[in-house]
Amino acid sequence: MATAQDSQTQKIEFTLGGQMYCVDVRYVTEVANVRDITPIPGASAHVKGMMDLRGRTTSIIDPKIVFDIEDTGDAESILVFDPAEVDDGAVGWIVNEVTQVAEIDETEVGDALAGSNDAVRGILHRDDEFVIWVDPNGISL
Repeated sequence: MATAQDSQTQKIEFTLGGQMYCVDVRYVTEVANVRDITPIPGASAHVKGMMDLRGRTTSIIDPKIVFDIEDTGDAESILVFDPAEVDDGAVGWIVNEVTQVAEIDETEVGDALAGSNDAVRGILHRDDEFVIWVDPNGISL
């Protein structure tokens, strides 16, 4: 029998262009500082390049390009995803700021808007704002 606790899950929240987003914390292995990113000639526009993170070559993606978000604010952090959890292996996303890890009730997450990007899982309404829940497997290299 499912309990209320079964619907609780931890999300790591971050900002992209002033909007709040979150991903399931199980996808994230670490939050790294933005350092030197080596461009990849001929790569898609959303692939900013690659960098060495703890001895692993990691592709760095800018999700603002994928989600068509105006590029505001400094890119401060990289969410580094667990290669065992994401389809593209060693990948990181450049984000403006990581704000918190929060526990949410999945039953309170609304459906994604029609026409949303495939990576958008749903919308969490919180007080006077909303948080867009995304799936890193919805964005490919």
